[in-house]
Amino acid sequence: MKLTSQSFADGARIPGEFAFCIPAAEGHVALSANRNPQLAWSDVPEGTRSFVLICHDPDVPSRGDDVNQEGRSVPASLPRVDFFHWVLVDLPATLRAIPAGSFSQEVTPGGKPGPAAAHGARQGINEYTAWFAGDDSMRGDYHGYDGPCPPWNDELLHHYVFTLYALDVPRTPVEGRFGGADVRKAIEGHVLASASVTGVYSLNPAVSG
Repeated sequence: MKLTSQSFADGARIPGEFAFCIPAAEGHVALSANRNPQLAWSDVPEGTRSFVLICHDPDVPSRGDDVNQEGRSVPASLPRVDFFHWVLVDLPATLRAIPAGSFSQEVTPGGKPGPAAAHGARQGINEYTAWFAGDDSMRGDYHGYDGPCPPWNDELLHHYVFTLYALDVPRTPVEGRFGGADVRKAIEGHVLASASVTGVYSLNPAVSG
């Protein structure tokens, strides 16, 4: 199976329109268009009954002590953890592409609704749900796609891995409110094939990529 994007080349920088935040003219960051990128896939294995799409960033700091703090930086040597940006299940087996902006076109304070989504699919919550839990103006369940917004003082270039899974079941066995880790566990033993495309992003002007 092969996964591609017209929005960015594999291994290349993700354009700002597909990010949650962009560098600001004044200060550090500003909210962006937050559109989901275009994705298309081919060479689907026989017997595929549905697809799952997960986007995650494996480069998120495991501790927040230095995150977005003036006069400090997040060291590249700090252990990193996964941050899920998009969890989409039950995509129909006949689908072969997702147009840019078809699932997300802006930053939605409090999060986009879910889990119901286009094509009869369901969207899980992403990690902005936990990130904004203490912010009265932004807290809520963030369903669907919300793009990159890595710490503006992080020394490490972040990678955003979009992975498509072809499943042998028509419906992913998760219910109610679910996240990326829940889906990864639920699809074990049901994956016929998978394919990924990766983009990079940073808000730190000292980090190239």
